[in-house]
Amino acid sequence: MECTIDWLPASGMAFSAATGSGHLLTMDGAPDGGGRNLAPRPMETVLAGTGACTAYDVVLILRRGRQDIRGCRVEVRSERAHRDPKVFTKIGLHFIVTGVDLSAAAVERAIALSHEKYCSATIMLGKTAQITTSFEIAAASAIAPLSTGAQT
Repeated sequence: MECTIDWLPASGMAFSAATGSGHLLTMDGAPDGGGRNLAPRPMETVLAGTGACTAYDVVLILRRGRQDIRGCRVEVRSERAHRDPKVFTKIGLHFIVTGVDLSAAAVERAIALSHEKYCSATIMLGKTAQITTSFEIAAASAIAPLSTGAQT
């Protein structure tokens, strides 16, 4: 995995990242640090990537377990150290998993497997942060919604 980061001097403290997979990501600093608040902070992208990494695992594990998963949201809350380096010290991951007849035990197991075995991001950040998880299950309709296009 690789990434190239370029400072965008004309925009204060903004940076452009070109990922090895061919995507662009822009990050910016807070105004009190010379940024213009035009994009997420670098540490916000770390947090967002962590939430997406564990959500990816949970969805994949539930699909492989033949669970009828229709949605997965992760609400991430964090605390950082007050002094440099301002590492994450606490990260809370709350999963809202939507599906039809989802097994709570399967959801709990998928989250645990992600947290303990598969999610590189949470395992890495767990070296400095206390990571907690919780979840809720929301029911989805067993029938996919029909198209509401106009009829002629």
